[in-house]
Amino acid sequence: MNATENPAQRSCDTGALNALLRGELSAVETYDQAMRRLDDHTVLIDLRQIREEHAASVAVLRQAVVRFGGEPTESSGPWGTFASAVTGAAGVLGPATVLSALRQGEEHGINSYEDALTNPDVDHGCKDVIRAELLPRVRQHVDELNRLMGGMK
Repeated sequence: MNATENPAQRSCDTGALNALLRGELSAVETYDQAMRRLDDHTVLIDLRQIREEHAASVAVLRQAVVRFGGEPTESSGPWGTFASAVTGAAGVLGPATVLSALRQGEEHGINSYEDALTNPDVDHGCKDVIRAELLPRVRQHVDELNRLMGGMK
């Protein structure tokens, strides 16, 4: 995803990148939904940070799709609707359930990024960014959510 490289000399599965983009768009939507259901200021600060990191990943992936000649998706698709519904329903059951639903979404994201790393049609530069930036970020989100859940009574 290096801007100085010539994308005409390389190819990339923009469908796979768009799938990752849909996941990140879903994460942004889901965190927005979850934050409306919680009132613990400390937890909200941490969730807002995670949400912003997902928004940054959206920008990285959109740029990569465009760089390889694709049209970036604008919608999270059915996964986003499902994730928001799960988070919304979890809100009725309490903050720990909301955090657990968020963690499950992050774990799904880890699996999606790991799948992209094994896809031979995903550009090596994109894989480098996934390995160095996007995947570690999602793994850190799981750790942060686990920490937050540990503080719930």
